[in-house]
Amino acid sequence: MKVAYIRELGNYIDSEVTIRGWIYNTRSSGKKIRFMILRDGTGLLQGVLVQGNIDEKYMDEFDKLTQETSVEVTGVVRKDERAVGGVELGVSSYRIISGSVDFPISPKEHGTAFLMENRHLWLRSKKQAAIMRIRARVIKAMKDYLDNNGFVGVESPILTPSACEGTSTLFSCDYFGEKAYLSQSGQLYAEATAFALGKVYTYGPTFRAEKSKTRRHLTEFWMLEPEMAFYDLEMDMELIEDFVEYVISTAVSECKNELAVIERDISTLLNIKKPFPRITYSEAADILEKECDDFVRGGDFGGGHETVLAGKFEKPVFIYNMPKNIKAFYFKKCDDPGFVKGCDLIAPEGYGEIVGGGQREDNYDALLQSIKEHGLNEKDYDWYLDLRKYGSVPHAGFGIGIERTVAWICGIPHLRETIAFPRMLNLLKP
Repeated sequence: MKVAYIRELGNYIDSEVTIRGWIYNTRSSGKKIRFMILRDGTGLLQGVLVQGNIDEKYMDEFDKLTQETSVEVTGVVRKDERAVGGVELGVSSYRIISGSVDFPISPKEHGTAFLMENRHLWLRSKKQAAIMRIRARVIKAMKDYLDNNGFVGVESPILTPSACEGTSTLFSCDYFGEKAYLSQSGQLYAEATAFALGKVYTYGPTFRAEKSKTRRHLTEFWMLEPEMAFYDLEMDMELIEDFVEYVISTAVSECKNELAVIERDISTLLNIKKPFPRITYSEAADILEKECDDFVRGGDFGGGHETVLAGKFEKPVFIYNMPKNIKAFYFKKCDDPGFVKGCDLIAPEGYGEIVGGGQREDNYDALLQSIKEHGLNEKDYDWYLDLRKYGSVPHAGFGIGIERTVAWICGIPHLRETIAFPRMLNLLKP
């Protein structure tokens, strides 16, 4: 008995194989022909049962093959260009492994709240499975690019003693009598390892205790964060656009089937080629003051502001040289001390900021002053200040949010479908 995966069946034309998976759907064509649609995690396959070519007991028990029943099916692979995947299975026998009664997610329409409550089952749907495959390929493309360009992957801790992105969005917990926090970013630790290894990246979950219900926010999300010694803001932006172009082109070329399943129009993605347009914060503010009544110069961009700015360009757009009051303490100041050498990359089609980065402050005294200006405790950052005491150099980096990037690539309006088990305000289960 040759056990095979559905994705491999093009190699087994006219051969007998066994498929192990689940019933996706069934139908009949009169009393003599039955059809089963199988899924095994690698694809979908139509199995055909013809009366007279199969033991009658399998026809009699066909109604037991309810949605999501797990089965082992044996038959001969036949080429059929009309079928999903270009092949079908002439079924000679099957064995029910475990039944499935009243599977709650039927082919009919369901509300989002219901689907999120049953996320552990919703993942079995064709569209959701395709999104998870795209996510996996996007993450691999990101790591491949960095691994192939001299970066070293390092790990940063999840439990940290201090804030990275501001104290108002920290999740705190007890750490053997001390207060600890769930990480907001691996960046500070990436800076330390960049001084040891030159070019590094961290990848892991990050947490923000933001009471936000927007489609662009999760309380737990994943970030990949490169950090590079001897880089300035200009070099940082050049790296970002090369990196993003590679990731998008890889996803489009290697996830064609999955993008087709979710019916993504990839015409915009095909246009993502460097160089990307760049405007300063002041230039962006000029645009927004004319078009957005709620925009205040010197303030941060809201989702609507980002959408307006993105609409002016056909590619992702850099906004750089940001007001220091809207950025974290570690950014290096511009010649105008009211601004820092930070940049955001805004995606097209209303998906907002997908990359945030910039040049870090490499001067000890300037960093110490910034820590004090932000009302942070100097003792919490003594180790971080050490980096500026012992051979400091110009350095820069960026963070890219996995969920926002996947949402953009997939054309999904809400981040909750871009990760297997999203964490949002009031959503902790499953």
